[in-house]
Amino acid sequence: MRLKRKLFQSLLLLSSLVLSVSALAKSSLNMPVGVTPMSHDIYDLHMTILWICVVIGVIVFGVMGYSLVMHRKSRGHQAAQFHENTWVEIIWAVVPFLILVVMAVPATTVLYRMYDDSNPAMTIKITGYQWKWEYQYLNEGISFFSNLSTPYSEINNKQKKNKWYLLEVDHPLVVPIHKKIRFLITSNDVIHSWWVPAFGVKKDALPGFINEAWARINKPGIYRGQCAELCGIHHGFMPIVVIAKTEKDYQAWLKKQKSEHKTATTTDVEKKWTSEELMKLGKQRYDTYCAVCHKVDGSGMPPTFPALAGSSVATGKPISRHIDIILDGIPGTAMQAFGKQLNDVDIAAITTYERNAWSNNTGDVVEPSDVAKRRAVQRHMYTSEELKKLHNAKITKPNTTTKKNSSSQGEK
Repeated sequence: MRLKRKLFQSLLLLSSLVLSVSALAKSSLNMPVGVTPMSHDIYDLHMTILWICVVIGVIVFGVMGYSLVMHRKSRGHQAAQFHENTWVEIIWAVVPFLILVVMAVPATTVLYRMYDDSNPAMTIKITGYQWKWEYQYLNEGISFFSNLSTPYSEINNKQKKNKWYLLEVDHPLVVPIHKKIRFLITSNDVIHSWWVPAFGVKKDALPGFINEAWARINKPGIYRGQCAELCGIHHGFMPIVVIAKTEKDYQAWLKKQKSEHKTATTTDVEKKWTSEELMKLGKQRYDTYCAVCHKVDGSGMPPTFPALAGSSVATGKPISRHIDIILDGIPGTAMQAFGKQLNDVDIAAITTYERNAWSNNTGDVVEPSDVAKRRAVQRHMYTSEELKKLHNAKITKPNTTTKKNSSSQGEK
């Protein structure tokens, strides 16, 4: 009777274990099923291996429990006296080997599919920067940067955090559903990792090297991810947002992007901007692109990220030096080149804002046309060595008469 009761208790424990594992498989603690064929394959493989481990655990710990209970000393059992057994040694070597073979077959199949990115319908190049992503639609000629859009008032605990705190961006990646999309993933500075759990994609972004991944999204929606490789002080400020649209909606979005890209620059550069307009836009762009390093109040994080409040760059002359540093960055430092990331209007607004915020109050107003002239001067009149000299604080004006005239035209 006691034996039956113990067997019943063991079966009850086993059934509760199985039910708890089943519940775990459907809970938020488990790996997400995802929305791509690859994520489904990964999930199925994960659950297959999980159940194999459950069976092994039940058998091993069941035998151990039974032995401990039924062969305990109080029952009068005597331990067997032997040192080796050929068949036991063969069994405990062969059985684990066969288990590994059974696990390796589906794992190899999934791994093979994961790396098969042949015949894509479209290709998107993804480049990681500290701390943002650049997306280039290689088949369409469209590119843009995607930055964290969570307000700094929430980051600094001055406002209640929203649902998507640190998981929202200003320009999400937009893709069509039911199409095979190949991702070419690289980095411009340090090692990053592009990770979207719902796609079953996690690839390291390495400087000077391109990793490949692919996805075919089954249903429309918004899917979020993050950089999954420690990439610096603001690693946690590098979210990923992907919007999957139907083919019709995607084509409409694509047409809108191409139209905006063609018409935006010329009109805005030629427009006469007021100081108030530039300061308002400059504050927005500064918070998005610059505050992550130089802080909202311009105090920076010296020595890596120097303060802009009261700095010789933001208050000194010539203004062209300030513009050049934003355009080209400073080689050998953490200061990136924003010439390809921002247009002339954005750079003019940021320069104006930095020269008049935080009690800098220089009164300087930089027009988009001034930035355009600096681009032209650099493109046609300066060598790479001369451009490097522009970043030296001791050099305040070019060396030749021609360059003096060109430089003065780029200043207010």
